[in-house]
Amino acid sequence: MSSNARHVPVMLQRCLDMLAPALTEPGAVVVDCTLGAGGHSEALLERFPEARLVALDRDPTALALAGERLARFGDRATLVRAVYHELPEVLERLGIPRVQGVLFDLGVSSMQLDEADRGFAYAQDAPLDMRMDQTTGISAAEVLNTYPPGELVRILRAYGEEKQAKRIVSAVVREREKEPFTNSARLVELIRDALPQAAKRTGGNPAKRTFQALRIEVNGELVSVERAIPAAVAALAVGGRIAVLSYQSLEDRIVKAVFAAGATSTAPAGLPVVPERYQPRLKLLTRGAELPTEEEVAENRRAAPARLRGAERIREDIL
Repeated sequence: MSSNARHVPVMLQRCLDMLAPALTEPGAVVVDCTLGAGGHSEALLERFPEARLVALDRDPTALALAGERLARFGDRATLVRAVYHELPEVLERLGIPRVQGVLFDLGVSSMQLDEADRGFAYAQDAPLDMRMDQTTGISAAEVLNTYPPGELVRILRAYGEEKQAKRIVSAVVREREKEPFTNSARLVELIRDALPQAAKRTGGNPAKRTFQALRIEVNGELVSVERAIPAAVAALAVGGRIAVLSYQSLEDRIVKAVFAAGATSTAPAGLPVVPERYQPRLKLLTRGAELPTEEEVAENRRAAPARLRGAERIREDIL
């Protein structure tokens, strides 16, 4: 299967339609903060021929592959190796004061899941790495082998919403004393053995939540999202739009909170007329989070957990 066939961009048409009103003018700048295999970026450049794209990714492999895919667009596409919370610095370097569109497709990319040696997928045995940028930081194996038990329990509960965190960590600590963890299959087997039967009957693969928690810890994902979404909103010109795809509740809650705060008046209660500086900066483009259609999930099973939220910048900050 070709990479383009395999990596079907999630909720692509809805994302394009949501951003469209902001990207029709010549010279409009749209930022794809999560380039991945380049599917969303390619569609943005095709749909909006007058727009310029800035695309970010921390993964050198993704940048190289997407660079080949987007080469035909020439200087309309600028690819930058960066984590998405570094958006303000990237725009400053490029001399771009404001942008008209921003897209986030959060979480691990399809390309990374499909590369067995990256260790993201619990369905196949691979080195326990999970770094989106394999040139820096600590691996999932190092987290498992070196973190204190209490810290591992916190990570599994906070990032994986794993109710059986203590039971799993007890087994991990017992096993790592015999031999350090190196590969995913051993961890998956340990989790299966550690969980009670009732916990194994619901929610798919029992290792899913632990793998999510380790991946978030290794890549600092939630901290990055907490910084990136407000920074992206701040970078929008008036009339600019932002669309965010999340795949788990922790990310979606952050996005929801930032958008809700921006769409709410900050005026003290009881003012007969609300001054401009207290007026909302954002208009919500979705009622709650939009979900993929049944047809899309049938075509691309990785779309199933997706949640899409969008907002439009309607006024500048007034101090």
